Amino acid sequence: MKVLITGATGLIGSEIVKQCHKKNIDVNYLTTSKNKIENKDNFKGFYWNPSQSKIDVNCLKNVDVIIHLVGASISKRWTKEHKQAIINSRLETTALLHETLKNNHNAITQIISASAIGYYPDSLTKYYTEDEKEVSNSFLGKVVQEWEQVVDSFKALNIIVSKVRIGVVLSNKGGAFPELAKPIKYGVGAAMGTGKQWMSWIHLHDLAGIFLYVLENELEGVYNGVAPNPVTNKMLTKAIAKKMKMPLFLPNIPKFVMKIILGEMHIILFESQRVSSKKIEKFNYKFEYFNLDSALNDLV
Repeated sequence: MKVLITGATGLIGSEIVKQCHKKNIDVNYLTTSKNKIENKDNFKGFYWNPSQSKIDVNCLKNVDVIIHLVGASISKRWTKEHKQAIINSRLETTALLHETLKNNHNAITQIISASAIGYYPDSLTKYYTEDEKEVSNSFLGKVVQEWEQVVDSFKALNIIVSKVRIGVVLSNKGGAFPELAKPIKYGVGAAMGTGKQWMSWIHLHDLAGIFLYVLENELEGVYNGVAPNPVTNKMLTKAIAKKMKMPLFLPNIPKFVMKIILGEMHIILFESQRVSSKKIEKFNYKFEYFNLDSALNDLV
């Protein structure tokens, strides 16, 4: 089997590539940097420039499945320009892939696209499944809704469409965990706001595992990329501090302070989404990091 991955050199993409190679799945990847093009037997790079609608169609040769991860980081201050980049980087790349498949011979049977739990509205009490119809009215909710709609266009090409709504990714290599752990390490850790907001986390290993599971079992539709046991911001902060053997003595950080520091982006820290993993579990995916304690044992 061979897959084509966009965003293959990012945090999630790198782990998916690693797990593909363990299963003898060859990887083609698209990059906007000609300096990052490699040409190994099981890992081949191809150039594209989505803003100019350029793509090397050789990337499709012998490829069965596309794993679509690429998109500008949401963890960078949301200026007007960057908000547009967040939207464009997702919509333009998806549209270019669609046009390329439509106009060129290929053997693609499935596309598995990243999405995000930012789709779900902010709530301290709801427990969200993939069937939820209400979409968050936040900027992230708008981004995810538009992104998923564009990905759905691949159905018209008789391609299986799968989407993984990614939660808070825990890894030593990037994502949320180093940012959460850093203030605790220096003795200035504290929960955010009330600390009651739900954080639906997932270990990087399991997130990549879900993408591969959806691939190998040709699972169609939406799947939440979260672990089975979500925790509150306060619980997560306390658990990290306990594992690091560091005290927590500072009061919770008020929301308005983070709004001053981060601007509109502060909602990433304060929105609450308690999200279910039951659907992927019903399809017999087995989590390696089932609860927070096992994940932190690996990370700390």
